[in-house]
Amino acid sequence: MTAFQVGRAETRTTSIAASPERVLGYLADARHLPEWAPGFAPAVEHDHDDVWRVPADDGPRLVAVKVAREHGVVDFVSAEAPNLGLFTRVVPNLTGAELIFSLFFPEGTDAAAVDAQMAVVDEELRAVRERVEA
Repeated sequence: MTAFQVGRAETRTTSIAASPERVLGYLADARHLPEWAPGFAPAVEHDHDDVWRVPADDGPRLVAVKVAREHGVVDFVSAEAPNLGLFTRVVPNLTGAELIFSLFFPEGTDAAAVDAQMAVVDEELRAVRERVEA
């Protein structure tokens, strides 16, 4: 029998005064990552297909950008471990959009580390909102 390990889920949302299609289009273009997630992706370079290369101190990370427009999905996941990453959803919110970011942390992750990461997520959501609404 396979043993499953469930992580701690943390989700944040923001309302955006723009159409879901506009929000999704912005997120789906990985060239925008350095604009709204500079701590994670100070730069990006297209590698192949849906995979982008992001510089890191310990060597470049390969990030797959998985887009399902019909479902409002843009996920930024490890190309090597697609169950790790940032999972996003864009849904209609009356005449605008609601942007939802979810992250998963291994059981036992220090609460302060989770709080610090989610503070970064709050900033990323704010940055996306500002850029899409501009």
